[in-house]
Amino acid sequence: MFTRRTLLAATAAFAAAPSLAQARTIAIGYMLPLTGEFSQYGERFRNSSVMALDAFKAANRMPGANVVIRYEDTRSDPREAVNVARKFVDDREIVGVLGDFSSSASMAAAQVFKDAPMPQLSQTASHPDFVKISPWQFRNITTQAYEGPLIARWMHDQGLKKVAIVAIQNDWGQSVASNYGAALTGLGGTVATTEFFNPGNRDFRSILTKIARERPDAVYLGMFYEDGAALLQQRRQLGLRMPFYSTSAMYEPKLVELAGREAAEGLKLSTSFAADSEDPAIKAFVTEYRRRFNHEVNSFSAQAFDATNIMLEAIVRAGAGVTRQSLRDSLAATKGFPGITGETTFDPETREPAKTLARMEIKDGRFVVIR
Repeated sequence: MFTRRTLLAATAAFAAAPSLAQARTIAIGYMLPLTGEFSQYGERFRNSSVMALDAFKAANRMPGANVVIRYEDTRSDPREAVNVARKFVDDREIVGVLGDFSSSASMAAAQVFKDAPMPQLSQTASHPDFVKISPWQFRNITTQAYEGPLIARWMHDQGLKKVAIVAIQNDWGQSVASNYGAALTGLGGTVATTEFFNPGNRDFRSILTKIARERPDAVYLGMFYEDGAALLQQRRQLGLRMPFYSTSAMYEPKLVELAGREAAEGLKLSTSFAADSEDPAIKAFVTEYRRRFNHEVNSFSAQAFDATNIMLEAIVRAGAGVTRQSLRDSLAATKGFPGITGETTFDPETREPAKTLARMEIKDGRFVVIR
C-alpha cells in the first residue's frame, strides 16, 4: 500500500496535472481543535494529515481528481462539533470526515453524521460507545475496553492489587475509570479510590493527599500530558513513591520537560507507536515531521497520519465516482492496512480496529518500549 511505498514522496514537489481545473474535487472534512485548551493536538492532526495528503498527491493516486482536506476548528467542544458536522454535511463535495479529538465531541458530531448519513473516522475517540452510534462511525485507535484491561493485567502481574484511579471528568475519563476498574476487580484487585478532576484544573494536591491516605499499591491515570505533568510534579513534591501507570494519552516527549525529569521518571503506559522505532516507515515519518514542523512526534501525530491514509486509501478503492455510501463501504472493507501505528483491520460487524499495544516506560528522561 502507498503509505510505506511513498512516504518519502511527501518531501517532493507536487506538480498538478494540466486538467486539474476541470477535475472533480473530492473533499475530506477534518474537524479538530485548532484553538482552545486542546489546540496543540489539532495542530498535530493537521500537520500529519497535510503530510499524508502531500504524499498521496505526489504518488498520483487519483488521476483526474482533486482530493482536498477542509479543516474546521471545533475546540473539541461538543456544541461546536455539532455545528461543524452540519456544515460538512451541507458541503456536497465532502464524502467523509476525520475527527474529532475527544470522545465527547466525536460522539456529538456522530449523531449528525448518523442522520445525514456521512462516514466518520476518528483518530482518537476511544470511548467504547462511539462506533455503536451507527454503521457510519469508525476509529483507528484501541478503546478503553481494550486498553484498560491490558494495563490492569500488566499491573496485576507486577503484584499491584490495590490501585487508585485519577481521571479527567468527561466521557473519555469516565470510560477510562470504569473499564480499568472493572478489569482490576475482575482480576481480584481493589479500587482504592476513584477521583475525577474538572478539565483545566491542574491542582491535584487534595486528590493526591487523599490517595496517600488510602495507601494504594499504585495509581492509574486517565488524562492528557499537560495534566499529567502537573500531577507528577505535585506527586513528587508530596513524596508519593508508589508506581504510576497511565493510558497511552500521556505519550508526549514534552511531558518530561514540563514535569521535570525526576518527577516523570518511572511512569509506565501503553502505546501503539514508538518514535524511536527502527521501522523504515516510522523513521521516515518522524524525520519528515521534524524537518517540516520542527517538532517532536507523539502517538497523536501518528494516529492522525494513519487515519488520513486509511481514508485516502478507501477513496482510491471506491474510485473517482466515490460517494458517501461507497466510501463508508470501502472503509468497512479496510483489512491489513500497514500504518505506522501497526496494521489496521476493521471488524466487519463492529468496525472496531484490530490493533495491539506495547508497554512503555520513562527511563532516564526518555520514553522507551519495554521489551
